[in-house]
Amino acid sequence: MTFTHGYAANGDLRMYYEVHGSAITDKTPLLLIPGGGSTIQTNFASVIPLLAAERQVIAVDEEGHGRTLPIDRPVTAENSAGDVLAVLDQLQLDSVDVLGFSAGGHTALALAMQHPDRVRRLVAASTFFSRDAVPDEFWEGMKMATLDNMPAVYQDADRSLNPEPGHLERLFELDRQRIVGFPGWSEQDLGRITAPTLVLSADQDVMSPDHAVRMSRAIPGARLLIVPGGHGDYLGELAASDGDLQSMLATLPFLQRFLA
Repeated sequence: MTFTHGYAANGDLRMYYEVHGSAITDKTPLLLIPGGGSTIQTNFASVIPLLAAERQVIAVDEEGHGRTLPIDRPVTAENSAGDVLAVLDQLQLDSVDVLGFSAGGHTALALAMQHPDRVRRLVAASTFFSRDAVPDEFWEGMKMATLDNMPAVYQDADRSLNPEPGHLERLFELDRQRIVGFPGWSEQDLGRITAPTLVLSADQDVMSPDHAVRMSRAIPGARLLIVPGGHGDYLGELAASDGDLQSMLATLPFLQRFLA
């Protein structure tokens, strides 16, 4: 499937985006935000053609990822939400449906809380809202993590797009600092979300199913879907699925039903 692409400026940041498919009357475009370390291609390449068969799909690379170069600022959910807003403004979109995966889910949540009028429906996929979603060992591991801990498919993807020395190391450190410094939100914060929301997670995800339940109860009227699998294989995410798309194909009808 062919697509168009461009960059939207938010201050010094130029966010790369792709637009797959044409606008369809009475169908809201769907915005995809990849997870940490990932790109549009490693996170969503398998699912985009299936989603774009029914609606226009927009996908972005967050700061330092893929074709979006880093600038001199920390990567936070709020900063990235501002970058996404610049994309929506450039494309003259009043509102979109939003699916954010993992760290990209933090961006999606921030966008829904800060700009509720721009998010029609929200899918928070394999993400968490508070630091107690994962055990202390997770945080200690992130503090001590090195580039060797980064999945090889992410390293290969970044080197193919950004072969200049130091880019991959900068990407890894941006993501590590983003997670280590994540302050979290309260359940009261999530209570401000007005968009109909689907909390989507796997039973062997980074966060526990209990946290997904808690998150769905904190967001007014949210629905919950927990699927068998790991961190993103149900979206065809390359590091998790290793090219096996059975989980993605089984999950897709539930996702499309919610978005419809």
